[in-house]
Amino acid sequence: MSQQPIRANAVRAADVPPRTKPSNYPEPFFSRMAGRTKRPLGDLFGLTNFGVNLTTLAPGAMSALLHRHTTQDEFVYVLEGELVLVTDEGETPLKPGDCAGFAKAGIAHQLVNRSDAPATYLEIGDRTPGDSASYPQDDLVAVLQPGGTWAFTHKDGTPY
Repeated sequence: MSQQPIRANAVRAADVPPRTKPSNYPEPFFSRMAGRTKRPLGDLFGLTNFGVNLTTLAPGAMSALLHRHTTQDEFVYVLEGELVLVTDEGETPLKPGDCAGFAKAGIAHQLVNRSDAPATYLEIGDRTPGDSASYPQDDLVAVLQPGGTWAFTHKDGTPY
């Protein structure tokens, strides 16, 4: 859900209200996003070509299910705390100042907070129409619909 764009050109990111709905995933995946808080910074300014979120993961939380996009590039920059970047090629610890990028149709990825303290990062992704996401460890496919909502199906095409 997009917020009304603001007229000012600067705000304190931590003061931006978090999304009211923590995830768009259907159950049983929705519950797995507990502990993730996203503050939609790009929407606040009416940005339409790319999105920017200030995301905090509580201990034990994950950024998303392990996934890859067909047309969207993604970039993350760790601000506070410790995270583990999990990909289909292995795991990499991330600390403040570290960043990672994911080209469209590249490796599947997710961030996991395995520490005992919250971790915060910026995530930036483009909003190319026609995007879809695959989830190699889960029976889930997502297709971006016109208007920016996601439609979720099982891998056999059956809707959730």
